[in-house]
Amino acid sequence: MHQVIGDILPLALTVAISPIPIVAVILSLLAPQAGGTSLGFLLGWLAGIVVVGAVVVAIASAIGLSTHGSGSTAGAIVKLVLGAGVVLLAVRQWRSRPRHGVEPKAPKWMAAIDTMTLPKAAGLAFLLSGVNPKNLAMILAAGVSIGSAGLPLGQVVVVLAIFTAIAGCTVALPVIAYAVAREKARGILDELRTWLVAHNAAVMAAVLGLIGVALIGKGIAGI
Repeated sequence: MHQVIGDILPLALTVAISPIPIVAVILSLLAPQAGGTSLGFLLGWLAGIVVVGAVVVAIASAIGLSTHGSGSTAGAIVKLVLGAGVVLLAVRQWRSRPRHGVEPKAPKWMAAIDTMTLPKAAGLAFLLSGVNPKNLAMILAAGVSIGSAGLPLGQVVVVLAIFTAIAGCTVALPVIAYAVAREKARGILDELRTWLVAHNAAVMAAVLGLIGVALIGKGIAGI
């Protein structure tokens, strides 16, 4: 189990430091109905990671991506393909970064967060965490690592819980900070939002590139 935890930690951290969900939860905290909107976003974010992660783990286990024999080779090929896909995402992120002096354009859904209810915020967060290509690639890689390790069900649950906790911590922390010190947190969160929007593409390109190369290396080593 310890080896699997080591494999999923960088993947979970990549999900955690993704700027877009952090910006989204900050916007939900600055919305008129901050309590309900931010809580909905947090619940949807965690639910997306858990649901997609559990499905991938179940599929990896069912099709026999074990750590022995042909299953090991199949698992290595999956990691190799995922790694190549993540590197391509990194290149795309880097090419989409705003040029010097150009104001970055925020997605249209960010402007709609102000008016979102708890269910709508939860639905948006679920899509951002479980369906967004960048996060999906990380969750797929983590699910393959967990599902191919041949762990008993109890350990699978523990490892998936650890992945979810780390991946969701940067969304949960602003919600907790806002609940504890609302007025002080508003200024800090607004400054953080501005910085993240400006540097989103560059940050994600660097992180995705490193993770993609690491996955390719693991894939090659396992073939």
